[in-house]
Amino acid sequence: MERPLPGRGSIVLARDGGKIGEFAERFAGSSDVFRHNGRKPTASINFPTAHDGFTLCDLVSYSERHNEANLDANTDGHNDNLSWNCGVEGVTDDAAIIKLRKRQLRNILATLFLSQGVPMLQAGDELGRTQRGNNNAYCQDNEISWVDWRLRSVNQDLLRFVQLLARLRRLHVEFRRETFLKGAASRASVKDVTWLNVGGTEMKQGEWQDGNLRTLGIWFGKRNDLQGRLLLLLNADDTERKFLLPAAPADEPWIRQFDTALDTYQATSLGHARDYRLDASSAALLEC
Repeated sequence: MERPLPGRGSIVLARDGGKIGEFAERFAGSSDVFRHNGRKPTASINFPTAHDGFTLCDLVSYSERHNEANLDANTDGHNDNLSWNCGVEGVTDDAAIIKLRKRQLRNILATLFLSQGVPMLQAGDELGRTQRGNNNAYCQDNEISWVDWRLRSVNQDLLRFVQLLARLRRLHVEFRRETFLKGAASRASVKDVTWLNVGGTEMKQGEWQDGNLRTLGIWFGKRNDLQGRLLLLLNADDTERKFLLPAAPADEPWIRQFDTALDTYQATSLGHARDYRLDASSAALLEC
């Protein structure tokens, strides 16, 4: 699923197994790192990319650095970028690869904006800016490192998705808590978060240790309410997975706020659906 970049408190989508527990800890605000001395989730700064390293677009387009333009025989910059080119290195006209890269961008952005802590987005990443695989562009005062504002029209769909995520984070306090998620019931017998398996039941200890598990449901409790209202579904598997949905409060309909496998982000009623089919390598946010 996802993992932190070393020393950065950041999360990026990864396809390797055995990371489900670590992902949950990072998504919940990394209390193991920041809780001491009374610090809050806001002590954690989450970011998949920064000024050093790949841009977000390059993170899903290159598996290797390409710093030849720096005139140092491509020996400068980081070797391990925790990136994946989705099957083809660099620029491609393969429609399937382009589609997968766009989905991966949405996956990374969704988990960035909906995680506890403070999200940091590198300028231009909301527009799909590329440095052509250069991960050490400090010496490039040219189109390699500049932000091309014409990308606003080229990648309008990506920009709209970022705007949607920012709006959801601002609207729902569940995504920007002042205290760490505990996964335990409060005085009103409401859990702040419940981690679900694809069967719609709470994750068991053995499942957290399953190295092949790449799916997770995150069911948020809501303050002053009896049940959860927001459900984030994650599937980093290579195949579609069917999630059984928990019972919606007061038999209300499910509303899909987004599904990263889709190119449209219009809120859509799912009625009283009892399950949700989530495509491979995708995430969906449901609300009721």
